[in-house]
Amino acid sequence: MSIAKITVHPAFPIGEISNRLYGAFLEPIGSMVYGTMYNPGHPTADEQGFRQDYIEALRGKVPAVRLPGGNFVSGWRWKDMIGPMNERKKHVDLAWFQDIPVEVGHDEYLQWMEKIQSEPLYTINLGTESFEEAIDIVEYTNLEGGTYWSDLRRKYGHEKPYDVKVWYLGNEVDGPWQIGSYDRHPKEYGFKANEISKVLKWTDPTIETAACVSCTPYLYHYPKWDIEALEECYEAVDYISMHHYHFAPPEDLGAILGGTTYFDDYIRTEIGICDYVQTLMRSPRKMMFSIDEYMMAGKPNSPLNPGGGLHNQYSANYRFDPSRKFRINTPNHIEERGGGFFGSSMVNALCGSGLLLTFMNHADRVKIACMTSGLSALAQINNEGVWKSVAYYPYTMLMRYGQGIAMQTSVTCDTYDIPGFASDDNSVNYRQEGVPFVIASSAYNEKAGELTVFVINRNADQNESLELDVSGFEGYRFLEHIELYSDDLYKQNTLAEPDAVVPKKNEKTTCENGKVNAQLHSISFNMFRFGK
Repeated sequence: MSIAKITVHPAFPIGEISNRLYGAFLEPIGSMVYGTMYNPGHPTADEQGFRQDYIEALRGKVPAVRLPGGNFVSGWRWKDMIGPMNERKKHVDLAWFQDIPVEVGHDEYLQWMEKIQSEPLYTINLGTESFEEAIDIVEYTNLEGGTYWSDLRRKYGHEKPYDVKVWYLGNEVDGPWQIGSYDRHPKEYGFKANEISKVLKWTDPTIETAACVSCTPYLYHYPKWDIEALEECYEAVDYISMHHYHFAPPEDLGAILGGTTYFDDYIRTEIGICDYVQTLMRSPRKMMFSIDEYMMAGKPNSPLNPGGGLHNQYSANYRFDPSRKFRINTPNHIEERGGGFFGSSMVNALCGSGLLLTFMNHADRVKIACMTSGLSALAQINNEGVWKSVAYYPYTMLMRYGQGIAMQTSVTCDTYDIPGFASDDNSVNYRQEGVPFVIASSAYNEKAGELTVFVINRNADQNESLELDVSGFEGYRFLEHIELYSDDLYKQNTLAEPDAVVPKKNEKTTCENGKVNAQLHSISFNMFRFGK
């Protein structure tokens, strides 16, 4: 059994942890909106058709949600989805080849957010819509009244402004799969983002905006695209919008859970890009980051077609299949959210929490993060009810105790290597060497008199002995070691067995003079709490 050593000292802060770091992402894919969120035939449905059991499960749990997409938003015609239902216009969604029912429109999304007591982070359509629609949506959403669009909102029943503070300027605009893609025109997008951000802030000076950069480091034009786009809009926006999905073969736990290393590389590269452009601009402004779609999961590799080169980036997105039919959404049907990539097992739980630890370790720059499967992690759901996934526990522990200032967390432990592999033609993962089995982050909440250290052991073969030194925090005493693990890594909580995998207190952990000795179970999430 190896020994891992972790040291945290009050002299080495990283930055303040934003509560938006624990956000989630919502897009009308499958039945996530029609069936799960909106289900007028369900026994718990309220007067608007929203499932109240789902609302209760989420209320006050998730601090922020980015919506209404996603790829979907690049064709989202918000003006056709406000006002009386019989006057709304039904369209097809060319991102996911489905129809878009009219029952959940702009107002319903924001009113559902009010019901779950979460902050909406809104994405504007820059695929098919113009400057005018962007200005109008902020006017409709945020102005008190006295203008055409703000008075129209009041007429439609919402007297007070929604007061949305963060607006995303398009979605994944550099991806060739997007409607109105700018993948070959970074400067054109940068110019448009600059001008739209400017006029949106003239409309409402209290808002913040986020410009897209490369939505994944897999794209052929990364990172050059980011530099050229930011040269045009750096002074006008507050965040860059980053997306990344890391998939690895389900049987390779090291490659799945080691995906945090690729995210860390992505963040460090974007720091270098933004600071380079800041110097070019001679600007005092430091760019902040919004990682508003992210996921790690096990997924079988797709068959490869070597030799395609750049062609592969396009061929995957320019297929015209005459046999394809549009999916018809049925609001009273729900696809169970218990499997696949969602937070249903110990492996899924460590994927999401491992990335949150990574983001905390960059808390000086990463101020927003929206977990793609965040809502499912918090509330698994089927037609009969709602229950807590395995991922619910580390996610909510991080929300509750990952507050205050992120501290530098030094980790020394055994390492392993990840051979290079390709998930598909476009997702080529380079070799990683010296990947640590143990990762950690820490939060110092001086006001509350709390220090919390989060530790993940991603070694599937053995437990790890831990020596944790927090002796620099004078006057703090050890409170508890909470651990989450399962000998069956794919065991799931279900409605019938909701407590199959739950956290428990490790009573064997000891602490003397600020030095903790503990055992980290293989494939486990651990939280060490100290109080003043």
